[in-house]
Amino acid sequence: MTEKHADLKKEIGQLAESYKASSPQEILEYAINRFGTGITIAFSGAEDVVLIDMATKIVPEVSVFSLDTGRLHPETYRFFDVVRNHYNIPLEIFFANREKTEELVLKKGMFSFYTDGHGECCAVRKVDPLRRSLSTRSAWITGQRKDQSPNTRAEIPVVEVDPVFGDGQLIKFNPLANWTSKQVWDYIRENNVPYNELHEKGYVSIGCEPCTRPVLPGQHEREGRWWWEEATKKECGLHLGNIKPQV
Repeated sequence: MTEKHADLKKEIGQLAESYKASSPQEILEYAINRFGTGITIAFSGAEDVVLIDMATKIVPEVSVFSLDTGRLHPETYRFFDVVRNHYNIPLEIFFANREKTEELVLKKGMFSFYTDGHGECCAVRKVDPLRRSLSTRSAWITGQRKDQSPNTRAEIPVVEVDPVFGDGQLIKFNPLANWTSKQVWDYIRENNVPYNELHEKGYVSIGCEPCTRPVLPGQHEREGRWWWEEATKKECGLHLGNIKPQV
């Protein structure tokens, strides 16, 4: 770790401490004012649209991107345009790496992740386009919450130096880290925020179609994602840094 990186981690650690009890709107306002056009919102789920709704009340037009893995539900593709039109914002779509995806499918078929884990598929369909989307940014905003996944997200701060992407200088904001699912949905209903129609069909956490299913009453929301895998490994390309190394 360079001295510059160490100084930045210290600064962001102090910032996380000072903003840990702040509202998502306060965190967003700080982030947008500090980074301006250098910051972007990652959009995929209900939490992200809440953040878009909050952000557009701070500035009329915000940078928003999403990843098209080529395996999303039809409802999700339709939802992209719903959000784009509702907030009148440009929505950047970054696609899976064509050559690497073709190579993986040729070698292992369309559903290899059911037998050898989702990591390899996510690497070409999510991690690669995510790196491209963040390569021109100084900071990004995610909809992560601590209670989304007790196994991987329980300790996420409201702001951090990204542990995986960027060159050690990329800042990652998690304004909803301390919110619950109830708070998210209360905000959605109170502010008429659009949401993916799959939520009305039992889906809570929504990813790619082959890797997502509805959850049963009493199940945790992330149990519908990669249900054939160990809970401590249930992270996709966006938040690989949440997985703690085995000791």
